Amino acid sequence: MSKVYFADMRAGHKENLFDKISKLLALAGMGQQIAEGELTAVKIHFGEKGNSAFIRPIFARRVVEEIKKLGARPFLTDSSTLYPGERKEAVSALTCAIENGFGYACVGAPLIISDGLRGVTETEVAIDGELLKKVYIGTEIVEADSMVCLTHFKCHELTGFGGAVKNLGMGCASRKGKLVQHSTVAPKVADKYCTGCGACLKACAHDAIRIIEGKATIDPGLCAGCSRCISVCPAKVINIQWNEAADLVMRKMAEYAKGALAGKAGRAIYLSFITQVSPACDCYGHTDAPIVNDVGICASCDPVAIDQACADLVNAARGNEGSALQSGHEPGGDKFRGVYPHIPWEVQLEHGEKIGLGTRKYELVKI
Repeated sequence: MSKVYFADMRAGHKENLFDKISKLLALAGMGQQIAEGELTAVKIHFGEKGNSAFIRPIFARRVVEEIKKLGARPFLTDSSTLYPGERKEAVSALTCAIENGFGYACVGAPLIISDGLRGVTETEVAIDGELLKKVYIGTEIVEADSMVCLTHFKCHELTGFGGAVKNLGMGCASRKGKLVQHSTVAPKVADKYCTGCGACLKACAHDAIRIIEGKATIDPGLCAGCSRCISVCPAKVINIQWNEAADLVMRKMAEYAKGALAGKAGRAIYLSFITQVSPACDCYGHTDAPIVNDVGICASCDPVAIDQACADLVNAARGNEGSALQSGHEPGGDKFRGVYPHIPWEVQLEHGEKIGLGTRKYELVKI
């Protein structure tokens, strides 16, 4: 049984939320997880442009300060997105992060995109998974000595909720790794809108693209799945074929989380904010009304246990009327199926426990 430490959102002149963050990190054992001189990755979602539910940069700063007290050298990091958007490559992603408040002046640490300029700076990590034997993780995550996984806990249309396991598995994967989790086939060009500009042809390192009759065509047999073509297409007409079922995505995601932690046994800690529990991911350029009121903050050394605890705390809350929540409003109701009724969100936890990522059994220690 793993311990999950929990602080509610109450605060006063004797103890504010920043004090609670420091206490949670200490109780969860950050002093034993992070050593002097280590390069420590603070894995966080910087939020899409137009989104407002991501973790506040001033909270990230307190985490950075606590890491520095241990003599370690923290950096904030995330990876490029698979789909076209504001964070599809490092320049746009860092610009978006700074515009959302994550500049050095605020957070006190540099920002590094873990999979490089174009999302292809990756390290192949061998794992003994049921579905995967190797995964593709952003090199800067692999190279980091230790990690603090800083997660905004919210709903997600494909995995039911996005917690620490998703922050690790999807958030630490290179663009190729993300494609492996989401699809088993090559990207496809929307012929009707392709201008035949040739940008994808120049970017492809595997000679898998041809311009035929003024339209780009991808050869599935030659495509290596790096998805670089998606990021460079100015017309945004090269699309992922989202053909993988939700339960398989979650199982692959748990195995990718294990790969992201390779070499970091006893060197990672998790802090999850159950605040602004939005019905969709922070990757969207908007934020819908939260499905429950702010619950609190959890800390643990176990990614599965902390996700299970966060899910249980959300489900124990009363759902907000007028939100995207359609059922399960009562305390104890399944809030995630109340938003996405057909998503078996427990799969990511079941598989994570099965492959040794962590345990679903936990003791909730309230501070």
